[in-house]
Amino acid sequence: MLLRVGFAAAPILFGLDKFFNWTVHWPDYLAGWINSIAPGSAQDFMYFVGVVEIVGLAVAVAPTIGGPLVAAWLVGIVVNLLTKNPPEYYDIALRDFGLLLGALTLTRLAWAFRGVPVRAAWRNRHASSERDFVAA
Repeated sequence: MLLRVGFAAAPILFGLDKFFNWTVHWPDYLAGWINSIAPGSAQDFMYFVGVVEIVGLAVAVAPTIGGPLVAAWLVGIVVNLLTKNPPEYYDIALRDFGLLLGALTLTRLAWAFRGVPVRAAWRNRHASSERDFVAA
């Protein structure tokens, strides 16, 4: 549940920030080759990015679909950062690679527990751990 909430809330907040540049001037993070193929200015592209990140609400509603979308989005972010003035943004790319692993973990969990209510999964988890403890 923590991964689900985290991967829904963070992209929404970052997506909103793409419109206002409160935390950072986001167009500075856009690789030149992406800016040259994307229509409009770098800020226009960040508006598009912001809308896509706000749609990250799909993770909260449907993690079996939203999880892979967030993972794919993070792959794009990592590629962008690795190609933007190497090696200036390698540390941020590494952080986002870690987030990518978290998104893949969320995806695997969502697929494993597809159709199982959260409370039932939690109850079954505790019941099996108590059985394992008694059996040991």
